[in-house]
Amino acid sequence: MLNPREAVRSLPTYHPPLSGRTGLRLDFNENTVGCSPRVLERLRSVDVEDLARYPEREPVEALVAQHLTVKPQELLLTNGVDESIHLLCETYLEPGDEALVVVPTFSMYEIFASAPGARVVKVPAGANFSFPTHTLLRHLTPSTRLIAIANPNNPTGAAAALNDLVLVARSAPNAAVLVDEAYFEFHEESLLKKWRELPNLFVARTFSKAHGLAGLRIGVLMGNTQQIAAVRKVASPYNVNSVALLCLPEALADEAYVNNYVQEVRQGRQQLQDELQRMGVPFWPSRANFVLLRLGEANSAFIQRMREFGILVRDRSRDPGCEGCVRITLGSLEQTEHLLPILREILYEIGAVRQEVRG
Repeated sequence: MLNPREAVRSLPTYHPPLSGRTGLRLDFNENTVGCSPRVLERLRSVDVEDLARYPEREPVEALVAQHLTVKPQELLLTNGVDESIHLLCETYLEPGDEALVVVPTFSMYEIFASAPGARVVKVPAGANFSFPTHTLLRHLTPSTRLIAIANPNNPTGAAAALNDLVLVARSAPNAAVLVDEAYFEFHEESLLKKWRELPNLFVARTFSKAHGLAGLRIGVLMGNTQQIAAVRKVASPYNVNSVALLCLPEALADEAYVNNYVQEVRQGRQQLQDELQRMGVPFWPSRANFVLLRLGEANSAFIQRMREFGILVRDRSRDPGCEGCVRITLGSLEQTEHLLPILREILYEIGAVRQEVRG
């Protein structure tokens, strides 16, 4: 009888609740208003020749490199950041190696690192989900070959200081250190180009969040030219589909559209945090396009009532340290203005907020 490898049989599973997502999408940290109209215009012009040919990645990589002010040899376009993580694990991890992840965080780090047989070491976040720099350093061993860090982190929204991330990379020269900057646009702090002095450092970005291309699955992995060349050996030459490659240049070109959306998200984030603080609802200040709050036993009732009002939010209770927590994505200011009064009403209704602070 054919059986999968032991490492595969013991993999944790990740089943995001994608079904039945009807309503205002404040649950998956996507762009809630969609991509630039220029992308839709380009989609309408796709013809049979575009679809009949195998995708050509390199010309678009050159354009992305120019946009990010790096060299084309320093980056690889990938099928979302998920593939970037997968490729790093395939390139650098052997059975018995160790991979460090700070939890709670994105589940796919653990899954992709475990698949080749590496041992995943989970390092708990510090107080208030702060980045545990010194605790992480104490977990370094000669077997450490991968360190994956989301910055800002998901689901907490917390961000590590860039100096701390540099210290981690310097302290583990034999490990691939991935800094996943999926939420960079909402944070605006980056280690871009830092791999030129730290050849073990990789930076990943996505075009799913601010650019609204989650359905096209396209991201970028950046790093030292020699290391990217090694990762490129593992990647299929056709890993990014033609439609995504045709649309990405238009998304990048419409900077005004993206910047406007990002500004509205950041304003909405502050409005939501101000409202939560006023109502006395525990939350963690965020540097991403979402806010994590703790409702305790009222969490399930809140999520259900929000759905009944046509607003989807994400239960994060199963994440380490996140018992009773829910994550709310921010979108346009109009959507935030729609969210806040409903949020207030439901929190009062389920008893999570006292009547005198109902507002």
